[in-house]
Amino acid sequence: MKLPMSTSDSSCKDDGASKSTSDDVCEVMGKLSTADNKDGNDASVSVCANCGKEGNSDDMNICNKCKMAKYCNVICKKKHRTKHKKACERRVAELHDEKLFKQPPPNEDCPICFIRLPLLLSGHSYQSCCGKVICCGCIHAPVYDDQGNEVDNQKCPFCRVPTPSSKEEIIERVQKRIDAGDDKALHGLGVCYRDGKYGLPQDIIKALELWHRAAELGHTRAYCKIGYAYDELGRGVEVDKKKAKHYYELGAMRGDAAARHNLGVSEKQAGNMERALKHYMIAASGGVSHSLDMIKKMYSNGDATKEDYTKALQSYQEYLSEIKSKQRDAAAAAREDYRYY
Repeated sequence: MKLPMSTSDSSCKDDGASKSTSDDVCEVMGKLSTADNKDGNDASVSVCANCGKEGNSDDMNICNKCKMAKYCNVICKKKHRTKHKKACERRVAELHDEKLFKQPPPNEDCPICFIRLPLLLSGHSYQSCCGKVICCGCIHAPVYDDQGNEVDNQKCPFCRVPTPSSKEEIIERVQKRIDAGDDKALHGLGVCYRDGKYGLPQDIIKALELWHRAAELGHTRAYCKIGYAYDELGRGVEVDKKKAKHYYELGAMRGDAAARHNLGVSEKQAGNMERALKHYMIAASGGVSHSLDMIKKMYSNGDATKEDYTKALQSYQEYLSEIKSKQRDAAAAAREDYRYY
């Protein structure tokens, strides 16, 4: 169910009697190492990957994709393009995976209790008055006056502005936040258009437009929403698995655990179990219980080890320990829509 590498020189090894022309750049890199170590270890000297001519590193052309091969001029760069292609593609793939599988930062904290916000949407709420995301515990917690008496809590827990009294007022407040450049407001309004909420028409194209704007401003979950629209919805846009994966990757690299889980599902469906497991492991540490379930199934099917499942279980438990509080437990016990894990 989908949710709404090393930088070593291993690629340079040659197991055969003769070298492939795609590995010429590796031989040149060896020459470069020798050149750099002579005459006082002058690291500013580089060797052209095509003709072998030495030159100043700052003055040489560099491969725009892998940033590894250097050339004395554009002509050499063009001549060497065919020979360099395979080595370049390998390096680009390595660099991409290094970035893709990097452990993302944890979720932000609630601005009131300063405890990590839960991943589950019912565990927190966006406040259209001040633009803050408040956890369910702080929203549900009673408010007392200076005499210790419980008072009406129909106000924002953070800025104390009264709760909106109509759908129109909600949308008006959200629009004001959008005018102020609030990425969360853009994302939320996109959800409203997707679902036809608060009196707005159901419009997936408008939703996608708003999610794109939110993503440009740094909203990580917006990337996942865009990816899911191309992956499963197909409403207003053609289903495009390649585009879906692209946006999932953008979301995952910026820390969205749901996008990470969806990448795991895609890789598993493609038969890439090792990559799927990597994604599930990171998603489980970010609070996606479905990823933990998938790792358990992979362990049962022999696609993951007991150590993998144990590590995933431990990381998920660490996530729970960071988000749990008595105040949030009380909120979840009082209302089902305050459940946070």
